[in-house]
Amino acid sequence: MANIKSAKKRVIVNRTKAERNKAIRSEVKTSIKKVEAAVAAKDLAAAQAALKVATATIESACSKGVYHKNNAARKVSRVSKAVNSIA
Repeated sequence: MANIKSAKKRVIVNRTKAERNKAIRSEVKTSIKKVEAAVAAKDLAAAQAALKVATATIESACSKGVYHKNNAARKVSRVSKAVNSIA
């Protein structure tokens, strides 16, 4: 453990941020899995609804700095392509 006060604070702040990022990443993965499940079931209405939610969560994660904008764009593109494949 660090001895300097600022170093102790860095440890605490970094742990807090890592937990927040992990929760956001988990939320994105869950929303993507819901889209993929709807696509696998060939349920277009559910897939489109799940796509809308997934896109919003991915864009939100991107705006919070959890994902790079190109990474977020790639994720949105992939789930969109999956939904369009059953349309």
